Amino acid sequence: MRTHNQYYAQGNYINVDNINAGGFYARMPNSKALVTNVITVFEHQRLTAHDFAHVSDFHWLMAQEFAVFTIKRKQGQWQLKVGHHIGIILLPSGMTLELLPKLNQSTQYNNIAQTRHWVQGMLSDLTRLDARQSRKLPSMKNLGQFSDQSMPLSVEAPPLSDWLLEQFLQRLVHYQPTQHYQAHTQNQSAIQGRLLIKEQLRYNSMQPHKFVCERSVLSQDMLANRLIKSALLYLMPLLSQSSQSMCSTLLQPWRPLSGLSRQERLRLSSIYTQAKRQLDIQPLQKQKLHAAQQLVDLAYWLLQQSEAATGYGIDPAKPNRSQLRLCVLIDMNQAFEQWASQRIASMFQQVSSHYRAFYQTQSVWLNDSEGQACVSIRPDLLIYKTADNDNNQNQSDTAVSKETVNGCYSHVIDIKWKYLPHAGAITASDAYQLTSYAQAYQAGQGWMVYPVLGDKRRPVALKQQIYRDNGDNKSNINNGTKSNHSNHADLWLIPFDVLTGMVNGDLPANLNEE
Repeated sequence: MRTHNQYYAQGNYINVDNINAGGFYARMPNSKALVTNVITVFEHQRLTAHDFAHVSDFHWLMAQEFAVFTIKRKQGQWQLKVGHHIGIILLPSGMTLELLPKLNQSTQYNNIAQTRHWVQGMLSDLTRLDARQSRKLPSMKNLGQFSDQSMPLSVEAPPLSDWLLEQFLQRLVHYQPTQHYQAHTQNQSAIQGRLLIKEQLRYNSMQPHKFVCERSVLSQDMLANRLIKSALLYLMPLLSQSSQSMCSTLLQPWRPLSGLSRQERLRLSSIYTQAKRQLDIQPLQKQKLHAAQQLVDLAYWLLQQSEAATGYGIDPAKPNRSQLRLCVLIDMNQAFEQWASQRIASMFQQVSSHYRAFYQTQSVWLNDSEGQACVSIRPDLLIYKTADNDNNQNQSDTAVSKETVNGCYSHVIDIKWKYLPHAGAITASDAYQLTSYAQAYQAGQGWMVYPVLGDKRRPVALKQQIYRDNGDNKSNINNGTKSNHSNHADLWLIPFDVLTGMVNGDLPANLNEE
């Protein structure tokens, strides 16, 4: 574990003079000193109280019972074992716990900046998914609001907490609190606006000097603005005092606004829906409306994470659940599956427009004698190749209709976030799963995709051994003859380099030969 990450923040600033000039890059403001308030840990790591600069942070983590940690007792001391998650947790001391993925032990601490760089690249890719596909990052389905033209990642690669703040600030630059007219009803001594006759007779029959009036008031106090302000309050602890002063021009319009109340956060989903509806009817320019919608989406997700990931909170001494605390945890298994799926699907579609991708399509695999579904399968990625004379490229990606589309499944792809040092390390269960997928969809090839880190390892073909009966003993398969030839799918182990976001090898050049 490293509590002092070698990340220099030189050149990371916000130029407030260029806010209205366009071409603006929002960077996390910081001093030129080393960032020393980030504790970086990795998947599967075991943490003890001695690993924290403030022992109280460890005790707080224990009390929260986060799902990402497994609590263990070993050699007389408590331990927290990190699971398959990446993300950030803001600790009570003000330090940030950063969780990074680990592919193998040798690369764990060698280059933290490199790991941050490809993780941030992965998250950027996932947040730029085509909205028509309705495919969002697992447990982060509202992260499509990140900029499609976000700034290239710096060589230093900031901690994930700084990167998340940068994404928020990039959108905040292009949007200021919107004003809209709200109906205000008041019982007052002068007529202003519209007199409400029914309410006037009910409340003022004995005080004719009063008038119940309704008037429209231009106000910034709309749900979308307050949702964004709540998220801003959520992220503010990541900004130092000096950084806040540098961002004063950017933050000033938001200071008069209040965030959501505790009662409103309990109804966060409905508040979010109402906020989106309010934005839709505002007379905003297209670019500003888009920025506002993305900010509201991000704010909703951040607040949702604060409620969902805070844990059970078993510490009765501090039951203050109204205080927001930054906590973003992402299942790495799901994130890698979706990232690799997206990149591989793009590879196929660049080779030929006849390839169409289907993501995690669930199909019934086994039925009972009455036709009731018993077992379903859901491959991470299915590649369907349409016939050369088929021009129907707008078919829904939920299923392929044989009546409307001519073609076949060419590839069934299973994606695993696991370290595979060599082909012999594949487990029997993974091989069974891949073979079953290929057989069920009658695909020409079955791929199991696994991650590598800057490794030039090539794809490996897996040869299925088929045993045929020799006629001497039909009940004993051991007396059969072995053959390498069959009509089964070709099975491959495909390395996916997380540094390049591409599969290794020359297979893309041979796809059209299917």
